[in-house]
Amino acid sequence: MTVPKEIIKIIKTLGEKGFEGYVVGGCVRDMLRGKEPEDFDVATNAKPEEVGKIFKKSFSDNKFGTVTVFTGSKKENLKEVQITTYRVEENYKDKRHPERVFFVRQIEEDLKRRDFTINAMAIGPKDRDFEIIDLFGGQDDLKNRIIRAVGNPEERFSEDALRMMRAVRLSSSLEFSIEEKTKEAIKKNAPLLKKISGERIRDEFVKTIMTKKAADGVESLRELNLLEQFLPEVVEGHNVPQAKHHIYDCYEHAVRSLKYAAEKGFDMQVRMAAFLHDVGKPRVKKGEGEEATFYNHEVVGAKMVKNILRRLKFKKEEVEKITLLTRYHLFYYNVGEVSESSVRRLLRKVGRENIEALLQVRMADRIGSGVPKAEPYRLRHLRYLIDKVSLDPISVNMLKIDGNEVMEIMGISPGPAVGDVLHILLLEVINNPQLNKKEILQEKVKEMASWKSEDIRKEAKKAKKEIEKTETKRDEMTKKKYWVT
Repeated sequence: MTVPKEIIKIIKTLGEKGFEGYVVGGCVRDMLRGKEPEDFDVATNAKPEEVGKIFKKSFSDNKFGTVTVFTGSKKENLKEVQITTYRVEENYKDKRHPERVFFVRQIEEDLKRRDFTINAMAIGPKDRDFEIIDLFGGQDDLKNRIIRAVGNPEERFSEDALRMMRAVRLSSSLEFSIEEKTKEAIKKNAPLLKKISGERIRDEFVKTIMTKKAADGVESLRELNLLEQFLPEVVEGHNVPQAKHHIYDCYEHAVRSLKYAAEKGFDMQVRMAAFLHDVGKPRVKKGEGEEATFYNHEVVGAKMVKNILRRLKFKKEEVEKITLLTRYHLFYYNVGEVSESSVRRLLRKVGRENIEALLQVRMADRIGSGVPKAEPYRLRHLRYLIDKVSLDPISVNMLKIDGNEVMEIMGISPGPAVGDVLHILLLEVINNPQLNKKEILQEKVKEMASWKSEDIRKEAKKAKKEIEKTETKRDEMTKKKYWVT
């Protein structure tokens, strides 16, 4: 374990002014695990105003005694280091914010207020080296891969109910297990989560689904009675069987879809859509067994998803995209049955920029249903058609000159000759796109004005054949890209 030079300098500077300085929190946990911390925190017995005087390049904008110091480091996670005065807190009436905060003089008192043992360790100077202060067995829990609350777990969760979700998130991201007393306290105190703001729940939930073990994290949230506090709509699907090709109930299908999305590293919006895409099914279900139906579940589900995301204070653009992916996840596509015009309609509804995300949701949906292949031939064929209809068509409309200008320059009337001239120009532009400028094309038309009619017809016939070959070749290349025939 190596303490970065920027942190050593901060602690040394505090020491020279007669104060203590300790590295604390999650960064200690990560350093002991041999992982690079995302950021660094230092605790001190110096008061905020004293810290501000010692470190001129700093600022403070909160009431908890935290001062952010600019180190000048080139490393992103060390450019800013937060220094907080040792403190204890009392009376958490809203299960989040303490009514009173007291600054204290000992690091031990500060560590007692922290959430979990693996986050309640400190590293500080001793003689010419560093020592680890571990009052609650954090190193043993780190070694044994255990999430355990500091002291009385019910007190810790009563102080800040979001800690219950944090326990699950840490368990998921670190692949640790939650200690039994801590787990029981979460189950018992789960309803306290309703006192926490949508924004804070959203942030913690997003962190959970962005882990590799997102599905395990979500299942832990359900088992510990937390999921029903902020996503009761999803819990409605637990033990609600589906029909036909679905072999899992609505809830397990959602979790398995999320599992695939997380394993593939899909972005947050796709993971949320994969998890929520069938949330409307329990509300619209009619019948049982193979005869059960879920008509319009994508429409009902989209409305539910919009309400869920707004309740959790997601950004407007995130709400719109995840709702869109939910609404259109059931798009129909079979090779030979759906026309290019149908694909164009899908593109108009979803937007070309969202089509890849929609296909990712469909793949997650398929794996979540229990089928073995995420991207069968028909989905690859759809990708091919999407690319095909998205490409600009090879036509005379691509030219920076039109038929009216051709007629004016050549002094001819409307007729086949106008199209012939445009096709001759089009072939030249295909072979050399830099020629597609109005003034260049006008000069070429002036040259053709002296050609005989039969020569224009011959050249146009050749040009049309070459253009057709180009179109065929482009289509073959697109098919090869997606391994379709």
